[in-house]
Amino acid sequence: MDIVHERAAGLDISKRDAKVCLRLPGHRAGTFTSTVTTWGATTGQILALRDVLEREHVTTVVMEATSDYWKPFFYLMEDTLPVILVNAKAARNIPGRKTDVSDAAWLAQLGAHGLLRPSFVPPEPIRELRDLTRARSIATRDRTREIQRLEKFLEGSGIKLSSVVSDLTGVSSRAMLEALINGERDPEVLAGLAKGTLRSKIPELVNALTGRFKAHHAFMARLHLDQIDAQSRIIDALTGRIEEAMEPFRAAREFLATIPGVSLKVADVIIAETGADMSRFETPGRLASWTGVCPGSNESAGRIKSAHILPGNKYLKAALGTAALSASRSKDTYLAAKFRRISARRGPMKAIVAIEHSILTAAWHLLADGECYADPGTDHFTRLDPIKAKNNAIKKLNSLGFDVTITPATAA
Repeated sequence: MDIVHERAAGLDISKRDAKVCLRLPGHRAGTFTSTVTTWGATTGQILALRDVLEREHVTTVVMEATSDYWKPFFYLMEDTLPVILVNAKAARNIPGRKTDVSDAAWLAQLGAHGLLRPSFVPPEPIRELRDLTRARSIATRDRTREIQRLEKFLEGSGIKLSSVVSDLTGVSSRAMLEALINGERDPEVLAGLAKGTLRSKIPELVNALTGRFKAHHAFMARLHLDQIDAQSRIIDALTGRIEEAMEPFRAAREFLATIPGVSLKVADVIIAETGADMSRFETPGRLASWTGVCPGSNESAGRIKSAHILPGNKYLKAALGTAALSASRSKDTYLAAKFRRISARRGPMKAIVAIEHSILTAAWHLLADGECYADPGTDHFTRLDPIKAKNNAIKKLNSLGFDVTITPATAA
């Protein structure tokens, strides 16, 4: 097999140290020597290792994506060395021979032959933006869970507020909960705190606010509300920081927001996870595969064993799921028409994945070409094959018991 890199290094990284295999040409032509050493995972040790690799003129440094332990090695070496990060699944060693030393030697050998495909690691500004958007996603999820815990706890006190109001943290709901915590127990007084359209539901509120709310429940509800407020403050702080970091990507963000279902927050996640640089992904299909919103391929002996979507970028996939659900409920859009078309044949879950794929494909073209989204329209599929659309309509009417005669419309 051809040698692509005569001087290669493989790193098997753990929390405390890293086994480093240095693969260099031997004294005789066509031979190579491999030396394995152990280096600490502290910054000083990593910088010393970097100096050694630079002196040896290594042309590729391969490391596995092991938890987050690869990050200090990659970040300290990326400026001066040709470092590549690889998926551990793609660099799997021979079964029964797995040790840290053999793993490092195996990585160096695969890297020398050019058999590994590097993973996508964005530049530092995008990494910082990614940290912010991911932290906001986690904080939003934690806040939602805390609201659900509060709802479950109120059930134990007989307070059924969530059965009447749509949001336990809304203005009216919050005023009622604060009054309960402060000692008010009269359900009519509590229901009188409703505002706006909720006042039309005062009789239902009176019944829902009749319970056995005691001092213990007030203490626990106060803790839940304080946790919700704390998460809200964290989300607001992260959003402000994201707005500052998003300044260089304002145009791309506005382009993405023209796609039905894609909000500004979803656009933030798309930019943070992909880097808004579509040169890293040669085609929309590559981006969809990296994200995990396209069918997998598992075929043997002419038999397809599985075509399930594969694990991908969970943060981007979650944002696309939110956008797809929103787009599926939109009116007079191509994505909504596509969702209804696929959902009727394959079910809503597969239709949602198809919409995620369509949104990501549109995002690739928008970011690559710098253009706004042009919706094909709800009649796209009808215009695509009008004869088929006509025949389907006739079959539908026939199934309802009608005889149909088609007469072409005369031009006005």
